[in-house]
Amino acid sequence: MKPPYEITSITLKLISSISEKIGEINAKYLPRPSPVLRKKNKIKTIHSSLKIEGNSLSEEQVTALVQNKRVIGSKKDILEVNNAIQVYDKIGSYKAFSVKSFLAAHKTLMQGLAEKAGVFRTEEVGIFEGSNIAHLAPPAKYVESQVKSLFEYLIQSDELILIKSCVFHYEIEFIHPFIDGNGRMGRLWQTVLLMNEHPVFEFIPFETLISNSHADYYNALAESDKAGKSTKFIEYILDIIDRSLKELLELSSKKLTSLDRLEYFLSSNKKEFSRKDFMNVFKDISSATASRDLKKGIELNLLTKSGNKNNTIYKPVV
Repeated sequence: MKPPYEITSITLKLISSISEKIGEINAKYLPRPSPVLRKKNKIKTIHSSLKIEGNSLSEEQVTALVQNKRVIGSKKDILEVNNAIQVYDKIGSYKAFSVKSFLAAHKTLMQGLAEKAGVFRTEEVGIFEGSNIAHLAPPAKYVESQVKSLFEYLIQSDELILIKSCVFHYEIEFIHPFIDGNGRMGRLWQTVLLMNEHPVFEFIPFETLISNSHADYYNALAESDKAGKSTKFIEYILDIIDRSLKELLELSSKKLTSLDRLEYFLSSNKKEFSRKDFMNVFKDISSATASRDLKKGIELNLLTKSGNKNNTIYKPVV
């Protein structure tokens, strides 16, 4: 059964804006940002998603943990970050439309933090604001069937993935399928769904903008709960995604350097290639510029070469 929501004029405007930005990102060779930017964005994602849940570690401390350095902090906060690092390190291995994969991600994310990590709840839960119940989740006996139905919607609906990922995020918050970790799973799986169609979303830390406006995040959830449909939440998250893509484009608005082109090309993991292969990716550069780029790659010990002139073959340094 299709979850209840409406496609509004605001939704359509945001979808159009996001689609234009994704097109521009692809045109600027940004689906795979540089390794430095990718690492920075992963740290921002982990820090922001956990900050929403009350984790007290700073971005600098999260960076230290990513680098396997010791950090002073509560055991729970450190474990949350280490678990999240494991999950985001292998985010590309999760199957977007698999309940089994969804549960496996929760198990890794919540190991040592929840008694039944990777298992649907078997008890009733409610979300409180002070002494008042802000949200009463559906009865536990319906959780498994509701989650399976939600995944069937993902598979069968011909709706845009931008819409379906927002709907999924909201519905996971509404169903509350786990005792703990529902918020971070909703945000994680929206990323998994988006990057399944648009790889750049692996490196878009939209959780940072959610963290910076977490009151609006919870208001959008509450408004959707009250309305009985996820329309307001869809509008909120699409706006977050649109602004996140805008930030990436602004960050990458400078003209590509030789190193930028080399990092992008090498991210495709080609075992060997020619100058022609390089120019087939960067169609707007001259043969002289391509030669200078590849020479720089050798000087920086990123590449080795063999052969002469048109028969020259380049290989990445492993």
